[in-house]
Amino acid sequence: MLKKRIIPCLDIKNGRTVKGINFVNLRDAGDPVALATKYMMDGADELVFLDITATVENRSTLIDLVQRISRDINIPFTVGGGIRAIKDAEMAVQAGADKVSINSAAILDPVLINGIAKNFGSQSLTVAMDINKINGDWKVCSNGGRIITELKVIDWVTEVVDRGAGEILLTVMDNDGLKNGFSLEITGLIAEKINIPVIASGGAGSMEHFKDLFETTKATGGLAASIFHYGEVKIPDLKKYLSKEKISVRCI
Repeated sequence: MLKKRIIPCLDIKNGRTVKGINFVNLRDAGDPVALATKYMMDGADELVFLDITATVENRSTLIDLVQRISRDINIPFTVGGGIRAIKDAEMAVQAGADKVSINSAAILDPVLINGIAKNFGSQSLTVAMDINKINGDWKVCSNGGRIITELKVIDWVTEVVDRGAGEILLTVMDNDGLKNGFSLEITGLIAEKINIPVIASGGAGSMEHFKDLFETTKATGGLAASIFHYGEVKIPDLKKYLSKEKISVRCI
């Protein structure tokens, strides 16, 4: 059985880690290099770095910051935000990323998924999806959640898998930062439908929420930010708890 992954997320704005609720009302959460090192020492299985304003500001991701973080950690490192072309993915990988994450760029140009998968391998490509339920239908959003597209989530998931994505990072926007639990129904539906790993994001507020996620769905990873940044849940304690609950995790 594959071990479940505990994944902290660094949302980056102006070179600092930030966190908000429902993608707005951002507040400072600390220095990203220091946080990355701490999470590695705490036993995080992977780290996700998302430059959350790169797309809106029409620029590439903060490569110098990626380099600084990659020098200090030895766990798998995913970098997203501002990756709009093969050359952007190449720069991120050269800076130390193990995987790149694309979201809005994939919606605008789905062939980018094929290109990155072909050049770097599917195992190096995460397609992130910010989703919300709109008038009863799950829809995909772009530009940091600012634009509601006409893409239905299940259709889009199926397409990105067919194009070569190696992993899905699924964020339910209405749950983001509320700490009331992961969206188990839609996460479970997607994880059941596809044959690549799904990371659930949005809503983690307690250790029990991770237990519910892993017991209820086939998601292979649980991603969180504020509960780790502000010390509400400590990764070593979470892993010990999950292990006692008979959920397979890599213990530190």
